[in-house]
Amino acid sequence: MVNQKLLIVEDDAKLNVMLGDYFKTQGFDVKTVYDGGESVDLIESFQPDITILDLMLPGQDGLSICRDVRDSYNGKILMLTASDDDFDHVAALETGADDFVSKPIKPRVLLARVRNLLRRPTEDAIAMEANNIQVGRLKVCQNSRSCRLGECDVSLTDSEFDLLWLLAKSAGEVLSRDYLTRQLRGIDYDGIDRTIDNRIVTLRKKLFDDATNPKGIITVRGKGYLFVTDGWKA
Repeated sequence: MVNQKLLIVEDDAKLNVMLGDYFKTQGFDVKTVYDGGESVDLIESFQPDITILDLMLPGQDGLSICRDVRDSYNGKILMLTASDDDFDHVAALETGADDFVSKPIKPRVLLARVRNLLRRPTEDAIAMEANNIQVGRLKVCQNSRSCRLGECDVSLTDSEFDLLWLLAKSAGEVLSRDYLTRQLRGIDYDGIDRTIDNRIVTLRKKLFDDATNPKGIITVRGKGYLFVTDGWKA
């Protein structure tokens, strides 16, 4: 099995070494660089599966690096920032970062975020054409509002279909109850309403996704729900 490639662009030497050593123990093929000015060429040549990129760097800052490589680099970018300013967070996402983590860094938390990003599907993992999504055995068609699992049609109510479609088209991304409630019901989540949770239970039952150990639609405690492409393998 080929190890996934990870590039760390961080000018704090102690943090750079610590993260490099940690991710090597987790089975990643790791390269590190300290100067932002050297990172663009390395990203384009190394083509890591994921780049951990500091926002503030000597030579070239993280935002401009992200902007420069996005057309030639298909991997994930996780931005590190010491800032609590929402403007920096929004700017990171708008320039092409897939996620950001605020310093100080907890390696285990960072590892979880890295693995979550790497679970997000590539074009090979999920086929989405126009209004059709197919992931492994599961096929969802928005035009006909139909769902098939393997060779069997799955009968869904309109509300169940809308929830499944929203989850599937955001595969690999945790969707909060608040977001799902606003998108599907047009109201804010009050912290008590169980409508979305009940629909998830029904979806899992109809899609034979074991409620005690779901693989396709999983609960991320305190965050929301995650549609996992690997959970629908043929």
